[in-house]
Amino acid sequence: MQRRQSSKTPKQPLQVHYKNQADLSAWQKGGTAHPEKRVRNHQSPNDQRNDSKQHSLEQALSYFEKVQDRVSLKDNVLQKHLTTVESIAIQRGLPPEGFGILLNVALSGKLADTVNTHLLKSLIPASVIPETSVVSSVSWLCVSKCSGNIQLLFLRWLITVFDFIDHKEKLHTLYGFFFSFLQDEKMCPYVCHLLYLLTRKESVKPFRIRRLLDLQAKMGMQSHLQALLSLYKLFCPELVTITLPGKIKTYFKNSEGPWKAAINALKRRNQENSPLSQPLFLGTAQPQSRKRKWNTQLIIPASSTNKSNLEEDRGKNCGLYSANESFPVEQLQTFSQLLQNIHHLEFPSQMGSVLTNPLLLHYMNCIKDESIYLRLYYWMGRTLQEDCTWCVADNNRYEELFKDFLETVYKTECFLQEGFLSCEEFLFKSLPLWDGFCCRSQILRLVSWVPLSSCSEMKSHLYDPLAQLFFTSSLYFKCSVLESLKELLQNWLNWHVIHLDSEPNSQVHPLNTTLSGLVNVVAELIHFVGWISTVALRLENNPTFLLYFILNFYETVSDMYLRYNLPLLIMPPAGVFYPALLSMDSVSLNQLCYIMYRYRTNLVAAKENELTKKKILQFKFSNHTYQEYNQYIIAMVGCLWTSSAFQKDIHPQGLCMDDELLKKTTVQEFKTSFNIVYHPAMMGHAVLFLQQACPDDTTFNFSLIKGKKWNWYLEYLYAQGLKGLKVFIESSINRVSQASHSKA
Repeated sequence: MQRRQSSKTPKQPLQVHYKNQADLSAWQKGGTAHPEKRVRNHQSPNDQRNDSKQHSLEQALSYFEKVQDRVSLKDNVLQKHLTTVESIAIQRGLPPEGFGILLNVALSGKLADTVNTHLLKSLIPASVIPETSVVSSVSWLCVSKCSGNIQLLFLRWLITVFDFIDHKEKLHTLYGFFFSFLQDEKMCPYVCHLLYLLTRKESVKPFRIRRLLDLQAKMGMQSHLQALLSLYKLFCPELVTITLPGKIKTYFKNSEGPWKAAINALKRRNQENSPLSQPLFLGTAQPQSRKRKWNTQLIIPASSTNKSNLEEDRGKNCGLYSANESFPVEQLQTFSQLLQNIHHLEFPSQMGSVLTNPLLLHYMNCIKDESIYLRLYYWMGRTLQEDCTWCVADNNRYEELFKDFLETVYKTECFLQEGFLSCEEFLFKSLPLWDGFCCRSQILRLVSWVPLSSCSEMKSHLYDPLAQLFFTSSLYFKCSVLESLKELLQNWLNWHVIHLDSEPNSQVHPLNTTLSGLVNVVAELIHFVGWISTVALRLENNPTFLLYFILNFYETVSDMYLRYNLPLLIMPPAGVFYPALLSMDSVSLNQLCYIMYRYRTNLVAAKENELTKKKILQFKFSNHTYQEYNQYIIAMVGCLWTSSAFQKDIHPQGLCMDDELLKKTTVQEFKTSFNIVYHPAMMGHAVLFLQQACPDDTTFNFSLIKGKKWNWYLEYLYAQGLKGLKVFIESSINRVSQASHSKA
């Protein structure tokens, strides 16, 4: 019955179909070959070899198309053509015309399972796979002509090359047929995987849910069944009432077999060659190269439909689609189309294409469809796990591809302004194995988008592995880690602000994170950065470059209360504060002054808020925070202004020293060693000021900077761009603040 149906469009030997020959030539040479031109042009030896391989493939396909009865495995002709198909598939991939022939013969049971296995493993696409070939081959499963092992291998192949099938509408109509194979225990995991890729909202039916629940009761809690039930529950939560696990590390078994490695090798060779030698999409007016499934723009796949028919369909569908009709994502070209059809837009089965399509990313931002995130979570987690450069044996071959993929994922997270849970799981699992060198920039960028997690998870899976690398790596790696953690803090704070704007009265955040939980996680991050910064400054001998990144982090921390409405302020540790205060560079000192000014502004606002609120606030800053701030202010004012830091600094790790000890240093004016004139970071400014204020004095007598010249010197410093010093002095020292205001 199935054979008769498939013979409605009889296939002739390839050498009779001149159009097919021209197409195969285009596949071989990377362009559309013209028969007359081929005759006229004198071919080079390389072209002759290509033609020889093309002719051999045509003969092999013709042989397998005509074979009727079982052929002995020892038959020389069979072995010759099988070897031809295998070698060309590995070297160049097969053209679209070859899949229907080879699938039909492999699944028809005409040949031995050994030959059928070799044929199925040779089905490596050079461009796309026609949907009609796949549908025709599925029909052979109805008549049980092939063995169970061949059916299983076919399903694994279909899952692996799913993204290379040009259309999937007819495949969707076979959903019920594939669903019936769930009763086979061996095939069930792969059938669930295929159904997961094919499932749409209309695919979810009560009888299918009951069937899955019966299978789960019979087989136990299987991850592949839970994956399909989770997808069903997202589409129709009212039909699936059972509780399912929140996150599963691996939903499905690895089904990619030999095909993925062969496809990757083929794509890599094509990228190394010139564009003219790359395979083209057959049957399209504008061929496009297909690099890697997660690295491609969403394109209109090749099909048997010509371009004119496609344009007619676009003309018919340019308006609003009806409520029961889905808008084909291939036709989504403009933002206005997205707005008009946003409620009946159907996402592609190829989830990797979403990452590089801004219109689909806009859709994800507007329509919080959990089914999309679940499919993306599964696909991305699987891809990250299997392609991780330092977790595979042959890492040099895939490192550049993996870098490109990580870069694409990072840009997508920036676009969506949220991190992916699958990236978090990948980082938590792979960071302990990371050498800190491979894909460094990409990995640290992904760290900046890690979603909120519990403190215990962050410490054991993120902070501990990063700390080990941090302390044993170069200065530049340390700075890169600090920059990444600063961006991570900013992303968490921005997420908090967005949540407050959308739900101002809620005390519960998304991801089941309470406000107190958020405060604890942020505090843990700040304490971690303070610890590694203190150790790093000691290890690297307080370099200005490192101090710049540390102070950048605390510039964000100092403004969390007012800017991000988070009831938390944590002062920098003494191991960060004092190296910045005694820095040899005015940029670091100026930055510290600005940070302390922002701390003061936030603490004053918090105290005023506590006093004016009649109800008891859930969060209050501890007295320890105010005490630590006051200790730091006394030290700064004592250093920069009153020249009394060695006497009045009361911090346990501060500068307080006995006069007898200071006299032993043989420094004559030790009390003024760190004021704004004699401070090592400010002495260069003082010299330049004296050159302008006292051009006749060549002794550089700093004691001349007093009285009026002291005020002139301050104005000079402010004019040099030391705005942090200006706001600190005017806010923390009353005399200058009043004088400047009265002068203004």
